[in-house]
Amino acid sequence: MKIQSLTVGLRVKHPQYGIGTVKAVSEHLAEIRFDDALRSIDPDLGEVTPAEPGMAVTGLEVSLRQFVESTIETIIDRLGMEKPDAVVDQLGARWHKGKAVLHPADPTLQTKEISLEAFFHKVVGIRNQLRVLEQKINGHPVLSDGEKVEMQQYITRCYGSLTTFNLLFKNKEEQFSSKGE
Repeated sequence: MKIQSLTVGLRVKHPQYGIGTVKAVSEHLAEIRFDDALRSIDPDLGEVTPAEPGMAVTGLEVSLRQFVESTIETIIDRLGMEKPDAVVDQLGARWHKGKAVLHPADPTLQTKEISLEAFFHKVVGIRNQLRVLEQKINGHPVLSDGEKVEMQQYITRCYGSLTTFNLLFKNKEEQFSSKGE
């Protein structure tokens, strides 16, 4: 394997030392952390091979794992999505381990229960999708300013309707507002 192919974080395989992670790369040597020690190795001697699939992106070579993780993080960030654990942190402490119960008027029908954590996650998901919609409207290349304002008013009304769920939020600044966010 050529020294130019190595990047910090790349996982490699050595016949004697096993699988390791590249920690630093110099002109002729690579510092690789194996299970037993950090070793300086010359990869041009042919003993080091990639331990996982790789790919080249616009001339930059990185491991496939690094590329996919970076891509996923970027997509999640742009979509305004949050990790479920982060969402539960926004739920007021008094609601943790609680449940919402829906009783139908017809007593022959079954009652539906859902954990407040799951319910809250759905409410926050609506908020996140409304934020993405706002961004798409504001950045739309064809809509006129008047059309953008009109669509923003619909979103503001949605936020107003969702103020019912503000009692679930731990912090006031995370709550819905009928004035928009």
